[in-house]
Amino acid sequence: MTPRVLVDAAAVPADRGALTRYVDGLVAALDRAGADLSVVCQRADAERYAALAPSARILSGPLGISNRAARLAWEQTGLPVLAQQTGAEVIHSPCYSMPLRSGLPTVVTVHDVTWFTEPSQHSEVRASFLRSATRTAVRHASRVIVPSKATRDELVRVLAADPTRIDVAYHGVDPALFHRPSEREVRHAADRLGLHGAPYVAFLGPLEPRKNIPNLIRGFVRAVRDLPDPPALVLAGGLRDADVDAAVEEAPSTVKVLRPGYLAFADLSGFLGGALVAAFPSRGEGFGLPVLEAMACGAPVLTTHRASLPEVGGDAVAYTEPDDVSIADALRALLASRERREALSAAGLTRSREFTWEASAEAHLVSYQRAVE
Repeated sequence: MTPRVLVDAAAVPADRGALTRYVDGLVAALDRAGADLSVVCQRADAERYAALAPSARILSGPLGISNRAARLAWEQTGLPVLAQQTGAEVIHSPCYSMPLRSGLPTVVTVHDVTWFTEPSQHSEVRASFLRSATRTAVRHASRVIVPSKATRDELVRVLAADPTRIDVAYHGVDPALFHRPSEREVRHAADRLGLHGAPYVAFLGPLEPRKNIPNLIRGFVRAVRDLPDPPALVLAGGLRDADVDAAVEEAPSTVKVLRPGYLAFADLSGFLGGALVAAFPSRGEGFGLPVLEAMACGAPVLTTHRASLPEVGGDAVAYTEPDDVSIADALRALLASRERREALSAAGLTRSREFTWEASAEAHLVSYQRAVE
């Protein structure tokens, strides 16, 4: 019998990005697996988690924890008390940080090690906090969960982490949200973007330095600027990198680059599945959830052969080096070959089905059990 677990979802951000999709997908799959589960979250998220995990006990944290400093303080004091009150046998902290004196085995998910290996690709304040939280997890957590073998190996290399205390649990993909879209879904997403059937290359994710968006823009311009009717480049996600503005300004007026911000979840399958290519030339990822989600939508995917990305894409995606010339060459080749794009679309769709939240939940349950042994 698996131990009673309290999942701390209070740190889940409001942007519904990859971190949120991890916690949401995991909690729902743990509930379906019959786990003895409690979930603590911010009050605004309680209704959502009650719907995702109808058999779980959903607990709302205090009002102030929407503030990051207040949440971290509550994590050290209020979370251990709540865990004792619920009779939890394991605490799962899914977002790097953990309570230090909970009196219970604690499992921590470390999503990424690029805070150490690519520090220039992150804001110093955020990177400094996450480096500290990761070191603490490696030293004090009963088990550490990582989303890829590459992340496990980097933790061992960079922090001399004990590999026998690290469990790999790949992420999954939600087929209700990410699936091969219908023609109506593709048309609706394109119309919402003002494209109205015009071709485009897609990117989905935060526009932060390690995502390598300036080189994607420059590579895209190189690839399409001589075409008589070039496709657009659509960069969907939050704006965090001023260098993106400069790269967009450099683009000639004949090349269209759109930045619509966050898209509605209902539009994501149509957006990704309707793209000529979904391009993710990241400099490094802990897993690469948008790559998997694009594959699940039947998009031909272009990414880099860095860190965990080959574990996700395998032979079902196209690869490029992260510089703009290499991106241009790879994009140009894909845009010129419908046959190649169709082959990648089919291969990616098939491979995406190997990554399920059910399998991820099973790996998490094994980690919880190891934590109490």
